[in-house]
Amino acid sequence: MNIIKEAGVGAAGTVNAEDLALIHAQSRKELTAEEVFTFCVKLCDNEVDRDCERFPEATLRELAPLFVGKSGVFDHRWSAREQIGRIYRTELVREEQNTTAAGDPYCYLKGWVYMVRTDSNRDLIAEIEGGIKREVSVGCSVVRSVCSICGEDIHDRSRCAHEKGRTYNGKLCWAELLDATDAYEWSFVAVPAQKEAGVIKGYRSLHALARQEPGCRAELEELEREARVGRRYLEGLRKTVVRLGGLAEPALDAPTLERITERLEERELEALKSAYEERLEGLYPPGTQLRYGGAEAPEHGDDMFRI
Repeated sequence: MNIIKEAGVGAAGTVNAEDLALIHAQSRKELTAEEVFTFCVKLCDNEVDRDCERFPEATLRELAPLFVGKSGVFDHRWSAREQIGRIYRTELVREEQNTTAAGDPYCYLKGWVYMVRTDSNRDLIAEIEGGIKREVSVGCSVVRSVCSICGEDIHDRSRCAHEKGRTYNGKLCWAELLDATDAYEWSFVAVPAQKEAGVIKGYRSLHALARQEPGCRAELEELEREARVGRRYLEGLRKTVVRLGGLAEPALDAPTLERITERLEERELEALKSAYEERLEGLYPPGTQLRYGGAEAPEHGDDMFRI
């Protein structure tokens, strides 16, 4: 799964002996401090982003070594002519005083970038120093995208019925991006203020195909409509099971039942619903509740009137 996320550029730093040693591991020749320009990049963090996805800290740690040596480009154009700098060091920065929407301490992956000062990049360096060029996005690859509600693959509709950005029983649904396998590049982007700026994912290729083929677009729209119907059915089924469970198991409170049903699939929910209905049938058997002419009502074990 290919992921591209927004990031940001920080202030330039002072080039010391340690920096030069790390830069020399990337360069073909030894450079002096006067020959290089360095700055910091906030590559990605563990906050739930605008696309309702996030890199947990474990994934950021996996990405840290993968970004060392990766080039910076413009607008994700993978061309040698577009290369503008290279990451020579990364560090995971923790801000314990800040908490993410997921409830854990905020942290982010920081990268140090070096450029060789030349006549051709003088204007770019001036724009970086002046704050004109500062928003970037990063390209990387992860294996899994896991639902924060049920813990299943969020793209596998046979196992996960939740949608990113929706709230279930007071909890926001997002995707946890797990098991980083590669980091491609970081890139200056032109329109980071737009909602979808810098967010390009390989698993959306089906939508790209649908835009080109009218037949595919109609089929995809029908599949999405059916998926929405299925999700509504599952939501209704979960609510029914919670209601029946509350009657059949008074010791279980509603929040506990809701958490249980969130992890169950359709067949399991149907089985639990049938079991609860059978138990309630035994607890509250049908019978005549009104008496006329002195007729005695059947024994129910209590004197409740039910409708």
